[in-house]
Amino acid sequence: MGTVTIGVSIAVPEPHGSQLQELRAGFGDAAAHGIPTHVTLLPPTEVDASELPAIEAHLVEVAAAGRPFPMRLSGTGTFRPLSPVVYVQVVQGAEACTWLQKQVRDASGPVARELPFPYHPHVTVAHGIDEAAMDRAHEELADYRVEWVCTGFALYEQGADGVWRKLREFAFGGAAVPPQAGARADDATLPLS
Repeated sequence: MGTVTIGVSIAVPEPHGSQLQELRAGFGDAAAHGIPTHVTLLPPTEVDASELPAIEAHLVEVAAAGRPFPMRLSGTGTFRPLSPVVYVQVVQGAEACTWLQKQVRDASGPVARELPFPYHPHVTVAHGIDEAAMDRAHEELADYRVEWVCTGFALYEQGADGVWRKLREFAFGGAAVPPQAGARADDATLPLS
């Protein structure tokens, strides 16, 4: 079957997702139209295509344990000079995103992996473009604000054309998850409510 490149993320809802995507393209980021506006939970990861059913089953379990939570984006930040990225900041919902991405990448799951940098939830609005355009993105979106209730996440696959396409959405469950045998009571508390 070969390998595929997947990612897991929380989509920025419409019309905000398209607006940020258009702004990203306007700053000169050629990849903008191939990347839906999102907060990453699992960065691009190469997997064997035969593993997709197990990955989807794992993500169903992660979503079942999650709860809707408020997300708010506000202002900009940058990873420069370490990485050529300007982003809109996640100022509410970051703790829940951090919990989710840990569950997605759990060592016992099918997409266990270490990250090259500490996890920092954000929405990229410029990546790998010239410094003046990066500065412009940072300045023009400094007052950007949007909020919504996050109700789930999605699995994406990157095509040979470099475009990311949604494979499946995963809605959060509603019932409380009982503590697992041997787990401490505070381990079972989900930071998603």
